[in-house]
Amino acid sequence: MMNDKQVFKQDYAINKEQRNALNGHYSLVVWFTGLSGSGKSTLANEIEIELNKREIRTYILDGDNLRKGLNKDLSFSDNDRKENIRRVAEVSKILMDAGTVVLSAFITPFENDRELIKLLIGSDHFIEIFVDCPLEVCEKRDTKGLYEKARNGEILNFTGISSAYEIPKQPNLTINTSVNSVADCTEQILNCILKKILMHE
Repeated sequence: MMNDKQVFKQDYAINKEQRNALNGHYSLVVWFTGLSGSGKSTLANEIEIELNKREIRTYILDGDNLRKGLNKDLSFSDNDRKENIRRVAEVSKILMDAGTVVLSAFITPFENDRELIKLLIGSDHFIEIFVDCPLEVCEKRDTKGLYEKARNGEILNFTGISSAYEIPKQPNLTINTSVNSVADCTEQILNCILKKILMHE
């Protein structure tokens, strides 16, 4: 275990505010939470395209991709899920400090974890987006067959089936992808982000 007495914070000559000024926009963490198949990654990709058109620096952090690398040592137990999210939150903060608009797409099923993320990032630099979609719709969209495997007992601790998803209490924005088009959802999210990141003289 690490001894805190051996670790000291290193100060840097260039800070986040200077990086933001160089970029011409504020940095931010946009956290997409919702069931598997709700549309988190789809919307994150659409938002990145739109922000890229506006010359805004972005990076997407996606659950599956990070579990193939940084978090491949973690299982899907409740404790490992919490550690998965803790690591992602720390990486999101680093990228935000670097001046980037970070689009983090993770199920993030537990309210306590989402609150800890907000505390770590800071509410002024954080947008929580609840990608709302009924379970039955998510199951119909499931091209990977994960829900079927979960119902058959082949996958344990699967959110929505054998593990709970706690509905966000106070997200910054709720997007219902079962009744709204991808274009409409993208527009709502984009407007929310642009209000936070655009610099005005």
